[in-house]
Amino acid sequence: MGEQPKWAGRIRHLAGRIPATLALVAVVTAGGVVTQGLWSPLIDSPLWESIAYGVPALEAGRWWTPLTGSFFLARPWVYAVALTGFAGMAYLEYRRGSRVALTYFVVGQLFAVLGTMLLLWLCAMLTWPWAQEQAAALDAGPSGGTMACIAAAVSLFAPPWRLRAWVALVAIVLLMVLFSGSLADLEHLLGVALVLAVDRSLRPQRVTVREQRLIAFVLMLGLGAIQIVTLLVPTDGPFGRTAPLATSWVDVVVDVVVVVVVAHGMRRGRRWAWVVSVVLTSVNVLFGAALMILISALGVDRVEAAIDSDVSVALATSVLAAVTLGYLVEVRGAFRARRRAHIGQGARPTTDEVKDEIRRHGGGTLSWMTTWDGNQYARAAGGIVAYQRRAGVALALADPVGPAASRADAVTVFIRDAERAGLVPCFFSAGEATHAAVPRGWRSFVVADDAIVDLPGLRFRGKAWGDVRTALNRAGREGMQFRMTRLRDEPWGIQQQLRAISESWVAEKGLPEMGFTLGTLQEAADPEVRVALAVSAVGDVDGFLSWLPVYGEGRVRGWTLDLMRRRQGGFGPVMEYLIGSSAALFAEEGAEIMSLSGAPLTHPPGSGAIAEVTTWVAGLIEPVYGFASLHRFKQKFQPRYEQMYLLYRDEADLTRIAAALTRAYLPTATLRQFADAGRELVRGAH
Repeated sequence: MGEQPKWAGRIRHLAGRIPATLALVAVVTAGGVVTQGLWSPLIDSPLWESIAYGVPALEAGRWWTPLTGSFFLARPWVYAVALTGFAGMAYLEYRRGSRVALTYFVVGQLFAVLGTMLLLWLCAMLTWPWAQEQAAALDAGPSGGTMACIAAAVSLFAPPWRLRAWVALVAIVLLMVLFSGSLADLEHLLGVALVLAVDRSLRPQRVTVREQRLIAFVLMLGLGAIQIVTLLVPTDGPFGRTAPLATSWVDVVVDVVVVVVVAHGMRRGRRWAWVVSVVLTSVNVLFGAALMILISALGVDRVEAAIDSDVSVALATSVLAAVTLGYLVEVRGAFRARRRAHIGQGARPTTDEVKDEIRRHGGGTLSWMTTWDGNQYARAAGGIVAYQRRAGVALALADPVGPAASRADAVTVFIRDAERAGLVPCFFSAGEATHAAVPRGWRSFVVADDAIVDLPGLRFRGKAWGDVRTALNRAGREGMQFRMTRLRDEPWGIQQQLRAISESWVAEKGLPEMGFTLGTLQEAADPEVRVALAVSAVGDVDGFLSWLPVYGEGRVRGWTLDLMRRRQGGFGPVMEYLIGSSAALFAEEGAEIMSLSGAPLTHPPGSGAIAEVTTWVAGLIEPVYGFASLHRFKQKFQPRYEQMYLLYRDEADLTRIAAALTRAYLPTATLRQFADAGRELVRGAH
């Protein structure tokens, strides 16, 4: 016999983990075959009344119907929906076992069915037309139990998706009751409510400020969406029926625009948006209460004639507004962000203070980049975090600077203050220490590998260093001169050559010089930045590098490569020559390390699904910026690698972070330049 395919083994493994779910699916399917309900409506069969559950069944003494009705369905098309609903039970059983899954299904089903009967029996005594209609109806199906299993499965999600899924689930079942109002809809609501009542992990105060704002944002958008749906779709719920286009579409458009503007402010944590939302929901609640009083005194028809609109939508919206209002009051502390709120504690640090902190306490290989123009600074718990505000994101660069003992606390304070200010906190090109300091549950992936050459005992020996030795020897034969200098110390003619080389390099790309973690000649002009020149025998600069200081223990312990530029048609292996000569000089001066930096969007295989996407992006933009080629070039110097991370709260932030990174790296790029670069990418991809 041949070897079975892997997918067959996986199916057997999955089936072995969810036997209870498969058994119930088989029973429901068999019931459909036996009763012919799979192809003929059971509701039209004589069996229906003896199988289905409902208030009339219990009143007639058919006590067994809550059990029998759980395994049959009224119409053929419902089987597709009901059997799909068992997916939630399958997930629950896979994660927590058959006993737990069966308990949730059985208890949830019985509670949903019996609770719905009791509730409708009581409400029917109030001469409520909807309650009386549903109290006279019969239903069948396992959806009360499957909805309870879905709710229990949602509770297994990792934060923050657990709470988000719960909000979506509760919103769906509540809206279905308010605007559809069938017997099954009420059963679904009770099945979910049972699990919600026993799940102690779901409390508004136990989630982050960001999640509190996100839920408020969704609730406000939901109120706007309801108006659109009820304008276009007929509804039939507990408060009556509505007809399409019964409300002025102009009023609906105005209301929706207001809601969207306010909801956006809620997402950013603005106080004014919270105040407006409280006022709007309060007016809705008061209007609904007034309608109830008028209806009890005058009747529905006279009230609808007076307001020239269906009262059902107004009453249903008032219920949702009351829920939203209660939530807004509960989490009112989350809405205190101001438009340009200050992040950090005390006065904002200056660039000179940041440089002093780096000199005194040291830092990583990218720390000197935090002193560049475009960065803002947050003083946090004794440390300083450099960041940029881009697209609603507080994009922190590298690790905090300052005393090593306070850097973890600085991470925590920065995240807290950024969220309070309504910004998305994110760390880019952070090291292991910052990775360990972010809150539990944060996501990460490797954005680059910092290529570090250890300088003590450095010798260009062996086959691995062949390219570097060849470049050094050839440079000696051709009269090439190496000079380590500072840009401001060079004569005007040399500086002009460097500018011409840089401008020629930028012109080839079609996009401006990148910023953020990639410097320009402006950053190279810093007195503490060193520039390595390769000068030909006739005085031409064939290439140059810029080196940023890496401080540790009050001294410069190493150097980080920033700019790499070469003259077209000049000395071929000029970069190997410059880096090799620089390494030899730094080692002679007593430096410990030389960082060749990390090429953006490059990382080792197996860094995760998101990293795989960035690898694909790096491949596309290779014709423009050559990140992958640069990464391969640096391997000639036998570096060791330290991973640099993108640290973020969860996947929901990635779209905004991508926009922020685009603007951080290309702050001056125009739409036309992006379009031109895009055409180059397409040509390169083909």
